[in-house]
Amino acid sequence: MTILAAADGSALGNPGPAGWAWYADDEHWAAGGWPHGTNNQGELTAVLDLLEQTADVDDDVVIYCDSTYVIKSVTQWMPGWKRKGWKKGDGKPVMNVEIMKALDRAMAGRRVRFEWVKGHSGHELNEAADRLANGAATAYQKGSAPDPGPGWAGRETTPPARVAPTVTTPNPPAPDLFSELATEVDGAPVLTDEEQVIALERALLEDETRSDPAAVAALLHPQWSEIGRSGRLWTREEILDEIGPLGEEVGLDVITCMPAGPDTMLLTWRAVRDTESTLRSSLWVRRAGHWQQLFHQGTPEA
Repeated sequence: MTILAAADGSALGNPGPAGWAWYADDEHWAAGGWPHGTNNQGELTAVLDLLEQTADVDDDVVIYCDSTYVIKSVTQWMPGWKRKGWKKGDGKPVMNVEIMKALDRAMAGRRVRFEWVKGHSGHELNEAADRLANGAATAYQKGSAPDPGPGWAGRETTPPARVAPTVTTPNPPAPDLFSELATEVDGAPVLTDEEQVIALERALLEDETRSDPAAVAALLHPQWSEIGRSGRLWTREEILDEIGPLGEEVGLDVITCMPAGPDTMLLTWRAVRDTESTLRSSLWVRRAGHWQQLFHQGTPEA
């Protein structure tokens, strides 16, 4: 027998009231969440809860996810993180490391296969998990607890309560790219405008960011567009629908970064891969105190 289930997460504000859920059928599902968390934490926790609740079942498990971040974290990146002491290639700590370690333990000895599905595309199990996760996040937004669901059939207990992610204590907003870059010491910004723009451009190359549509959307201006290295014109909606992990390290060599007007920065840089290099330019504008990319263009380097 094979267990087929979908796992999903939701965060209203990302971070904000957050929910998670997995769904196999009407008799096998669970949901939960926290007053404050992220979409990625919800996605990861949904997978973790499914694996833990089915730990005593000797069946193969197929988990449908619309998050490439979750799938690549478990199936590709985790072995390297463990070898490096749960650090990424750049030496920075792995995000959501407590959940990652629990997932590593839950996967041991299990026959688990992950399959990516496009969100909101009519996949029955994914749509059900999405509704439950959103319902859980909405419940916490309203100050109530969601229905935990029946869990896995045959268990004598309801799904276990999940400890809130560390970002929830003592109830400040979870740090994100914007808040980290805006940190002040004695009233002075830690990073200059140029440094902030370069750091945000680098973030758009990181798989953790590219695996989270909400994180990418926060970095792109509502009127964003791009002329790609192939000459194709991309709209914001198109890129959010298509963007995903690069699967390889891309170097960012800054050429120039200079003001192009009030609250506007022009960054030109060279993207370096193993097989090619591309000259790129990005126009960043500051809206409501946050930098967002308005325009991007890439040109193959001769």
